[in-house]
Formats: sequence, C-alpha cells, structure tokens
Amino acid sequence: MRRVVLSIAVLCAAFFVPRASFAQDRAGITGVVRDSSGAVMPGVLVEASSPALIEKTRSAVTDSSGQYKIVDLSPGTYEVAFTLTGFKTVRRGNLILEGSLTPTVNAELQVGSLTEVLTVTAES
Repeated sequence: MRRVVLSIAVLCAAFFVPRASFAQDRAGITGVVRDSSGAVMPGVLVEASSPALIEKTRSAVTDSSGQYKIVDLSPGTYEVAFTLTGFKTVRRGNLILEGSLTPTVNAELQVGSLTEVLTVTAES
C-alpha cells in the first residue's frame, strides 16, 4: 500500500512541477554599449524588434557598466537599435535567433545630431 501511494505521489509531481526545460526554448540578446573613446555608456535605450514578437519590440536600458540583456525572445529575425540623446542611433539588422541562442551584440555610439542614424548591416 505504501508503495502505491508513493508511486502516485511521484507521478503527480512529475506532471505538476514546472520544468526548467520549457524556458530553454527562448533566446536573448546581450552586449555592451561604448562611445567612440571606449568608455561604457549607461542609460542607452536598446530595442529589439521583430515580427516574431507579439508586441513587435522589446527594450532594455544599459546599466552603469554599459551592459544590457533582453531575454525571452521568440526565434526569428531581429533588428537591434541603440539610442541615446546627443548620439547617432546605431541599428544592427538581420540578427537571426534560433533555439536558446543568446548572441552578444555590442555597439559603439558616436556623438551626433538628433536626426542622424547609423545602420550596420552585416552577418551575425
């Protein structure tokens, strides 16, 4: 009798306990933003946009060490934009995310007017 109860408890736990493997099917993007002198840049708005996202754009802001991380992204093709007032906007396109891949996408911002946009297109 004790074995039957124990077996049922183990089976129930296997079905109702959340599995970490479900979270592994989501990708992310991480990196560091610097200025043209190599200094890290806190407060930069980083936006990842893709038709694969329900909300179309997911964003983050760089921390005090210039680092950012955008997590829980669906597989697909993304464009990442780096924006800060007084600097040229930098865009990185054709970034393909598959599975649980988390590529590093760094950026270097240059001083510029508010209307200038620098678009970088290269294979990731």
